[in-house]
Formats: sequence, structure tokens, C-alpha cells
Amino acid sequence: MNTGSAKDMPENPNRIEPARLEEVSEAIADIVAELSATSAVLGSALHPTTAANLAALVRIMNTYYSNLIEGHDTRPRDIERALAGNLDQDRGRRNLQLEAAAHVRVQAEIDRMAAEDSLPEPASPEFICWIHREFYRDAPDEMLRIQGANAEFLMEPGEWRKMPQHDVAVGRHIPPSSERVADFMKHFETRYRFVDMGKAAQIMAIAAAHHRLNYIHPFPDGNGRVSRLVSHAMALKAGIGAHGLWSVSRGLARGLESHGDYRRMMDYADMPRQGDLDGRGNLSKRALAEFTLWFLKACLDQVIFMSSMFDLDNLGRRLRLYVERSDRLKPEAARLLQEALNRGQFDRGEAPRITGLPERTARRVLNDVITEGLLGSATPKTPVSIRFPTAAMEALFPRLYPEP
Repeated sequence: MNTGSAKDMPENPNRIEPARLEEVSEAIADIVAELSATSAVLGSALHPTTAANLAALVRIMNTYYSNLIEGHDTRPRDIERALAGNLDQDRGRRNLQLEAAAHVRVQAEIDRMAAEDSLPEPASPEFICWIHREFYRDAPDEMLRIQGANAEFLMEPGEWRKMPQHDVAVGRHIPPSSERVADFMKHFETRYRFVDMGKAAQIMAIAAAHHRLNYIHPFPDGNGRVSRLVSHAMALKAGIGAHGLWSVSRGLARGLESHGDYRRMMDYADMPRQGDLDGRGNLSKRALAEFTLWFLKACLDQVIFMSSMFDLDNLGRRLRLYVERSDRLKPEAARLLQEALNRGQFDRGEAPRITGLPERTARRVLNDVITEGLLGSATPKTPVSIRFPTAAMEALFPRLYPEP
């Protein structure tokens, strides 16, 4: 492979090579196999309606951890309020809510496309620009105002960096100049399009593409958020997304050993090649291999964790315990929740049969559970399905979020 001379390498798209691992260690191969097998089981016992409602919860969780990576602690209830259009009066907190709502909205659309088998190539420039454009679609000018290298400017959603004032430094890393971003992203698509890969190669490419996209830093701002949404889309496309029931962002934010793992490993993967035994590209092959192993281990850790959270028996037990500890719900409410968990949904008129209570009493118990947010429906007369309100998260899904 012609990687260019040392002089022209900073502006040569081959600067991101090696983009993929042509040879993999036994450790990486084992993680790929385990991640594929474990993700296939996650949520398999759940009714599709229940799984879809849990995926909505995971979108809020993914948003929370993606914000946390950016240094913003936007609590789940703040995100839920933002989705309902209830924004904070404080400008700073309101902007964080807007970002969070945008993340949930874009991820929901990605999940919908994946469910309908219409998700495009996640590495395509069109798709990546679409994510950025949709994310900032409703952003006010103050969120789009960027302090560039020499001047302040308004970022155009969905547009690459393309002017000198868009050039930035990311810590110690100097991304390609703005005038070369489009060429780098064409090379990125060539190296990471899934149509050219088998499943194992696709799974490994998720990690490599995540780093290389951030390395290129194609947008003036929002690259980290976009890269995490691209990784989410890639996981779904590669068949390990488990219908949106686990979160890439939670794994990256928490790390394997400490919360600082992600930043440290991203910096490590920036390393230039270390001699003739470290591959033939511009960047270190060894560093990319270690980053890939770390990234996939973080993903596997999340799949295993969410499998324990969403196990049918464990979830049913936590729902019963929630009812027992509630001073607002009658014991028979647990039967309604178990029915919805098992069947996905049931008609409101079935409440007397399910609870064993007289019709009027059963209706009150059902209404109490709906008021609590644990059951819901599209309209007041359609069948109800189980829901997972943020107010009940700590009880139903312990350890999902850090302690407040």
C-alpha cells in the first residue's frame, strides 16, 4: 500500500491507515464470537412490544451516557421532560435538554430504519451527514455558534468542515485540514462499508471506524455524538444491536477499569506507527488492535449487563417488588404488570379476569398503574402495554445509572 511520503501524509487520506485489522489475535476473535452469540440472546424471551418499550428506555440511557462523555450530567428525568417539550428556563440547561431530545429522536429513527431493514450503509458520507443534520435540526443559533481557529462562525448542520476557520486542534491531535475532509470521508466510506465485509469483519470495524471518524473530526462540532450514533447504527447493521437493547455509550462512558478509559484509549489509538514491526500504515497497528479489543470488551460488558437487567424472570420479580413497596398501588397491580410482560399487551376489559377483582375495583387498580406510568397505550381505549418511566428506573433497573 502506498501511504505517501512523510511530507504529504497529513493531507493524504491514507493517513487513517491502517483502517482495519487484516490479521486478528485470538483474543479479538474470541470477543467477536462471544459478542455475536450473547447479543443474539439478549431480549429474545421478551415480547416484541415489551422489547420495543425497553428500547425506548435504552435510548434515554444512551443519551444520558453520551452527554456524560461530553461532560454534561443531564439526568434521565430532564431528558424525559425535554422529550415532552417541558424545557428548563435556564438557557444552559435548556440547551442540554435540546441536545438530549435530539439524540433520542435521531436514535429512534435509526432504530426504526433497522427494524424495517432500511438502514443505509452507516459509513456512507450521506448517512453521517444526515445524523449531524438531524441532530442539530432544531438547534438555536447559540448552539451552532463555534469559536474557530481565527474567527467565530455559525456551524451548518450536516456540512463538513470546509473553510480555514473550521480547522481545530483536539487536545494534542491535529485533524486533517478542512479542505481535505471530503476526501478523507470518501476514503473512510471505502474502508468501512459493510457490503464488502463478513460479519466478523463488520463487528471489528465498528471499533476502528469509531476511532477513525473522530480522528478525521469531519464537523466543526458534534463529532463525538455523531460517532456514537454511527457506532450504534453499525452495531444494528452488523446484527449485534439486539434491537436497541444495549448501549455503546454506557460502555464507553464507564470503561472497563475506570471512567477515564475511553479518553485514554482514544488518545492511544492516535499513536503513529512505531517502527517496521508495527504495520505498514501511518498509524500504529498495535494501538488499533488494542483499542479494538478494549472497545469490543466494553460492548460485551454492556450486553451481559443488560441481559441481566432484561431477563424475563428477574424483571418480573423487580416489578412485583416495586408494587409491594408502593403505597399507591394495590397488590393486584402486580398481576396486571406480569400479564403485560408475558403477553406484550392486553385489553383494558381483561383487568377483572387478570386481577380477580370486581369490575369497578379492577378498573381503579388498572387506572392507578397507568397513572404510575407502568402501563400505557396509544389512546385511552386501546390495549395497554408495559412502560418504564424514569421515576421507576432506580427500583426496576438498579445500577443502570451512577448514584445521584
